[in-house]
Amino acid sequence: MSRFDRYLLSQLMMLFGFFALVLVSVYWVNRAVLLFDRLIADGQSIATFFEFTILSLPAIIKLILPIACFAAGTYATHRLSSESELVVMQATGFSPWRLARPFLSFGLLIGAMMAALSLVLVPLSSTQLEQREKEIAETATARLLTEGTFLEPAKGIVFYIRDIDSDGVLRDVFLADHSDPDQSMTYTASEAYLIKADTGPKLIMVDGLAQILTRQDDRLFTTNFADFSYDISALLTRGTNSRKSLQQASTMDLITSGDQIATSLDVPRGWITAEFHGRITHILMCVVASLVGFSTLLLGGFSRVGVWQNIVYAFIILILLEGLKTGMTDPVRRDPTAWPLMYLPALIGFTTVAAMLFAKSRRFRKPRVVNP
Repeated sequence: MSRFDRYLLSQLMMLFGFFALVLVSVYWVNRAVLLFDRLIADGQSIATFFEFTILSLPAIIKLILPIACFAAGTYATHRLSSESELVVMQATGFSPWRLARPFLSFGLLIGAMMAALSLVLVPLSSTQLEQREKEIAETATARLLTEGTFLEPAKGIVFYIRDIDSDGVLRDVFLADHSDPDQSMTYTASEAYLIKADTGPKLIMVDGLAQILTRQDDRLFTTNFADFSYDISALLTRGTNSRKSLQQASTMDLITSGDQIATSLDVPRGWITAEFHGRITHILMCVVASLVGFSTLLLGGFSRVGVWQNIVYAFIILILLEGLKTGMTDPVRRDPTAWPLMYLPALIGFTTVAAMLFAKSRRFRKPRVVNP
């Protein structure tokens, strides 16, 4: 690597670090406020808050990496142009293709970071985060075990226990569920048991009465039951969706056990294909983001008046490519054989960059002078 490449790469990495730090901080603050309020309200410690913050950082960094890469490439090109450094390098014989080499190296370096995040760290952190959420949810059920107090663990839910025996039996349990706008349900039982299940904690009520009141016609239905199971985890945690579960699957499992994952999550096989190739396209888009910022400003001629216009053009190109990348997901989910469509945005991005660099090289090609 030449001295110019090392110099420009160091500038790009310094700018990338600055933009990444700013973007991660802004995004993290917005997430941290909600996370802090939820955890502290559940009675968790500050250590748990920091643990959740660290586990959520890989997903946040993955989200902002292409943006920071684009911002670094664009700002570095603008600054080197305004200080006439690129003009000097062109005067010494550097072609637009040669000038793009450090930006390509920079994009590949950020792509390697994205590969570590997308293929390894984000699935691992997401899995660990889900496990900790389940543990906290099970711990939070202890808030329901309060004698002689009406509790509201969730909106529209009222829970009451008269007494708790030494062996863990709940005596005289009252549970009112008014979360459904069409009907309200009230359960009373002489005793109940709180048990753990694979899907979360459940409340088993024994020898009780269920009352259902329909709001439309104010009719009351009553049913006596010998035993009844109520899912307590639904009061404390949100259900996981298939997309979140796919993000937690390791990349190797997506390759080797795609059919089993699709069956366990009850999703089409195309979702597995789209998730795997989507992780690869995240890597390629980092390289595209770096080159788009450079080539667009280079093609604009570095006018002090029109440089911001060129930046806007580069930003529009990046938005269109990201939108196209998002739009290619649904067709692949419907038809797994259409997976090459996932790489179409990156291909269009590289083609656009090549076209701009080719146009710039032709524009600045010096005419041959023929001596008479």
